Amino acid sequence: MKREFEISGMACASCQHNVQKTVSKIRGVRKVDVNLISAKMTLECDDNISAQTIIDTVTSIGYGAKEIDITTPIPAQQSTMIKKKLIKQIISLVLWLPLMIFAMSTMHTEKHALLFGIIQLIITTAILILNYQFFTHGFKALYKLMPNMDTLVALGASAAYVYGIITIVLNLMGYHQHALYFESAATIVTLVALGKYFESRAKIHTSNAIKKLIQLAPKTCTVIKNGIEQTIAISELALNDIILIKPGDVVPVDGVVISGTGLLNQAAITGESLPVTKNIGDTVISATHNENGTFTFQATKIGKDTTLSQIVNLVEQASNSKAPIARVADKVSGIFVPIVMGIALITLITWWIITRDFATAFNFGISVLVISCPCALGLATPLAVMIATGKAATAGILIKDATHLENLNKVDTVILDKTGTITSGTLKITDIRPLQGNLSQANLLQFYASIERYSEHPLAKAITEAYGNHVYLDIHDFQETPGQGTQAYIGNRPIYLGNPKFIAPYLHQVDRQRAIALTEEYAKVGKATILCATTDKLLGIIALADTIRTDNIQAIQQLKQMGLNVVMLTGDNQIAANAFAKKVGIDHVAANVLPAEKYQVITKIQNMGHHVVMVGDGINDSPALKAADIGIAIGSGTDIAIEAADVVLMKNSLSDLVNAIKLSHRTLRNIKLGLFWAFIYNIIGVPLAAGIFYPLLHLALNPMIAATAMSLSSVCVVLNALTLNL
Repeated sequence: MKREFEISGMACASCQHNVQKTVSKIRGVRKVDVNLISAKMTLECDDNISAQTIIDTVTSIGYGAKEIDITTPIPAQQSTMIKKKLIKQIISLVLWLPLMIFAMSTMHTEKHALLFGIIQLIITTAILILNYQFFTHGFKALYKLMPNMDTLVALGASAAYVYGIITIVLNLMGYHQHALYFESAATIVTLVALGKYFESRAKIHTSNAIKKLIQLAPKTCTVIKNGIEQTIAISELALNDIILIKPGDVVPVDGVVISGTGLLNQAAITGESLPVTKNIGDTVISATHNENGTFTFQATKIGKDTTLSQIVNLVEQASNSKAPIARVADKVSGIFVPIVMGIALITLITWWIITRDFATAFNFGISVLVISCPCALGLATPLAVMIATGKAATAGILIKDATHLENLNKVDTVILDKTGTITSGTLKITDIRPLQGNLSQANLLQFYASIERYSEHPLAKAITEAYGNHVYLDIHDFQETPGQGTQAYIGNRPIYLGNPKFIAPYLHQVDRQRAIALTEEYAKVGKATILCATTDKLLGIIALADTIRTDNIQAIQQLKQMGLNVVMLTGDNQIAANAFAKKVGIDHVAANVLPAEKYQVITKIQNMGHHVVMVGDGINDSPALKAADIGIAIGSGTDIAIEAADVVLMKNSLSDLVNAIKLSHRTLRNIKLGLFWAFIYNIIGVPLAAGIFYPLLHLALNPMIAATAMSLSSVCVVLNALTLNL
């Protein structure tokens, strides 16, 4: 089963690693993902493992845990905690400023040095108590042999604080010591806490997409019960409730229109730029806006089952998932803090031996502890993933897992299903061809429409839609032969509409052959046909074809310009498939492919060493979507599409495929840049703090500058991730 917990007390990537490592050791836990940004842990485990077992395990290593109901989407932010942190920072800074004045005074005069030292001790104690969480978390983690960033801060600040107390005691005993280091202890916790505050503020922006999605749904709606209108909370809605929607209202849940008509703006959910007219029998989606008209609809999906809730859950799952590239930071952060502690100890001992001056050695040792930053390593990947998946969702692109976001970057081959993917799935008349001199196109179309309006066949519906509200001829004795054709009388004249086999018995041999030839002629270019005949006479033919969206043709060109191989899959014959592919600019075609055979084409291409993305409608393409490295469903985001695919494009446009791949490239570049700067910062910062460059260049850092640098490193990584919003 899948469970989700909110984790409190995590400070850095080492904390994240410690929680993940400890929980993964529980028997029956199969997979654990801990997200530092959203402070959530998602795990897959056996049903017999209780939530309390998980909570007790997390608590035992110094962190807090609370189970979350994964059916209830919640925004990944904690505004109250941010406000509390701000108040603490203001008080800390107010205390820190006079502390620095007294520290500078002590350094430049021996007069009142002892008094100033005691004042520094009092102020520093207040600041350390105010930021007690560094010490409770840090030392508890150290006791459990799982040190984290709080441990480094706690050790550095505690060492400086204790050193200052010893110095005051020595001064009272008559030994004159000037270096108190109280300001270092206070500065370390104040600046690191300030950096964490700005970091937390920046993190809020990464989850704004989820918050905005949740806010799309109204809080109340108007229902009709026993003929009376009532305003109730959305949470009180039940299945099959009748809901009234007026101009300006937002649709609260999914349902089917039962009366009236409306003009819905669905841009927030599907990304469609133009409003869509909804009539009786049409489905409506939660969080869409009614621009005009009044209608009632019956609720078919409520609560967690609505389209909006599914989208929010998908975005949250993707935000909390871990990209493969994050494993690099995970491995490093697992050993980072112990190594830094070891380097700090070696630095202290080495400089003490070299200089015979404990104060100098102490300065270098503390600087090493506080400049190292596992936070920057841990933040680079999850921040970028959260921003990218949130931004994609607002554009109608649902990415189900961070792994898929990263793998899109590796794709070199795009396989497109023809019907419903490249085409819109909507048939339109392309040719009206009378075959008798006294018959016009208008007359022929009138024959077709007058008879086909009684048929439910998709080709018949396309013809009646094209004819519109023009005058119909009176017909009688209508008959339909499924899969073959229809027939009826117009006056005393029989009219037959259908395929060559259906009309053949009523024609002479020459017209029979002509009917077959015409059908084959249009079939070669991918068009369906309906022949029209009367007794002993072939009257005409109408050809229909699936329509192609012009933006899909542009998208295919963009995919090719990006260096990707584009392949079209279709059940059409080779000649018709080639003609269609040429029209849309595709060079590679797999024709005569049955739905069940599509996955074989994909595996064949994969076996040639290619990384494949398959784009289909998510219904009859499920095996192919699963077989591909990345399966992408294009359509309205139906349940089947969401279940089958790794990525769902809510709009019927391949331009979003281009955007998804570009977003993947940009996100991976952003993550690599963040990791690069995090590694470079630590590679340069730790040796600099340890005094490696001091003998030659006289470059050294005091603990205050080191603490500032550490805080800035995390903030820089966060700001780098936020550039994805641009």
